[in-house]
Amino acid sequence: MIRMSVRVASLAALVAFSMPVFKAAAQQNVPPAPAQQPSAPAPAAAPEFPPPDPANFTATTPTKETVNAFLQASWGYDDTRVWQVQAILKTPVEGVSKVVIYVGDKTGKQKPQGVGFFTMPDGKHVIAGDEIVPFGDHPYADSRALIQQRADGPYRGSAGKDLEIVEFADFQCPHCKEAQANMDKLVTDFPKARVVFQNYPLPQHPAAATAADYGVCVAKLGGSTAFFQFAAAVFEGQDGLATADGATLTLNSAVTKAGLDPAKVAACASTPVTAATVAASVKLAKDSNINQTPTLLINGRQVPANAPYDTLKQIIEYQQKLDGIAQ
Repeated sequence: MIRMSVRVASLAALVAFSMPVFKAAAQQNVPPAPAQQPSAPAPAAAPEFPPPDPANFTATTPTKETVNAFLQASWGYDDTRVWQVQAILKTPVEGVSKVVIYVGDKTGKQKPQGVGFFTMPDGKHVIAGDEIVPFGDHPYADSRALIQQRADGPYRGSAGKDLEIVEFADFQCPHCKEAQANMDKLVTDFPKARVVFQNYPLPQHPAAATAADYGVCVAKLGGSTAFFQFAAAVFEGQDGLATADGATLTLNSAVTKAGLDPAKVAACASTPVTAATVAASVKLAKDSNINQTPTLLINGRQVPANAPYDTLKQIIEYQQKLDGIAQ
C-alpha cells in the first residue's frame, strides 16, 4: 500500500498534461469541469519530495524512464517545474497501471501536489480525471501525423509542415476573436511555420456554421489571402452574427472586404460539397480530442490559442526543439 504525505489529486486539478498550467478562457463543446478549490499558501522554497519507496513500483509497465520522458515532453517548456515519480502500481485490470507523481516548482509559488493517473494497455494514452491524454516518450506523434494528413484549411506562412500550427476556431466564439491577436503575432514570430485555420463551429452558435460555409467558399474562390481578410472582418464584426439579418450583412460585408462577390460566395456556401468540407473539419477536431475553441495543435500538441502569448511562444520553441526543427 502506498503511503502518501500529501493528498493525491486527479490530474484535472493541475490541468491536462498536454496543456500549460493555466486555464485560458475557451468556448466549450462540453460542460466545464468543476472549479478548483483555493490552494494553501505556497511554500517559500522549492519542495523537497520524500524518497520513493521501491515497494510502490509493482507494475512492469510503464517504466519510470517512460513516465519521466512523457513528463519532460509535456512540461519541459517550463524550467521552473519539478516532479518526482513516486509510484507505478499494478491494478486489477490487465495492462492498466496507476502512476503517482509529486509536482512542485523551483520558485515555491505553487503548492506541491500528489497527482495520480492511469496508463492504458496500448501504452499511448492515460486517463486523468475525466480526460484521455496522449502518453509515451513522444506523446504528440500520432496527433501530429493525423494533422499533417488531414488539416487542409487555408494557411499563412510556410507551405512545408515541419512546424504546423493548426487553429480550430468558431467565428461566433468571443474567445476565438480574442485569440486573433495571438495568431497574428505567431505568423510574424514564426515565419517558417505553417499556420492553418480549421473550422470548428459549435452547435450553440446559430451563425457559426453559416460563417464557416462562407469561409470555405472564400478560400475556394479567392485563396488563403482572401480567406484571412474575410476572417479578420468577420471577427471584427462578430456582434453582428447575433441575429439572422445581422449575420447576412456581416458575412456579405466581410466577403466584399476580401475582394469577392457576395452572391457567388453565398451560392457556393449553400452546396452539399461545402457542408461536407466543414463537417470534415469538425470531425478532425473531434478525432483530435478537441472539445473547446479556440484550440491550437502545435505539431500535434494541444494548447489554448488564447493563452498568454509569451507562454505560447515558449511552448512552440520547446516543441521545435523536441521535434528537431531548426529555429
